[in-house]
Amino acid sequence: MIFCPRRRLPVLLLVGLIGGCSARPDSVPTGSPVQPRGASRVSVLDVIDGDTIKVDRSGVEVTVRILGMDTPETHDPRKPVQCFGPAAAARAQQLLTGRSVALTGDPSQDRHDKYGRELDYVWLPDGTLYDWLMIRDGYAHEYTYRKPYEYRSAFLAAQQQARAAGRGFWARSTCNGDTTQAADQ
Repeated sequence: MIFCPRRRLPVLLLVGLIGGCSARPDSVPTGSPVQPRGASRVSVLDVIDGDTIKVDRSGVEVTVRILGMDTPETHDPRKPVQCFGPAAAARAQQLLTGRSVALTGDPSQDRHDKYGRELDYVWLPDGTLYDWLMIRDGYAHEYTYRKPYEYRSAFLAAQQQARAAGRGFWARSTCNGDTTQAADQ
């Protein structure tokens, strides 16, 4: 079966091929957007925190700020370590460290942020969109900077699921959704 990220519905194989859609691997969780063709493969060199990584792109180290999500802070010198920040960073380490991932930008967004970091979506080796997964599991908030982006509706739906299920920082026993509070040390 072929899926199209913009339609979010199965379509006929012929339509999928003409429209540039790709097959959804069976291992990708339902709700994750589909990885587009042409994504650039890179190796993750370092996980700075849940929403920032360093990758090797053809021998050049590139810092990537992950699109559409924001995790609680762990390294901002102006802020204390935020509630669930260490857990989000640990989950990012688990999912990304030493992996080969695919990156795609978003035509509606700038290519780099004000700090010079490249802005990209990150696709895990199984084709799952990392950004979406972190939001769905309650490790990240949906984050829109200036203008909506391609996967915003999927990210907002994932956030609503996490909040309703009390996953991650949405749980009453963790942050109850308020990640601005300081982390328990």
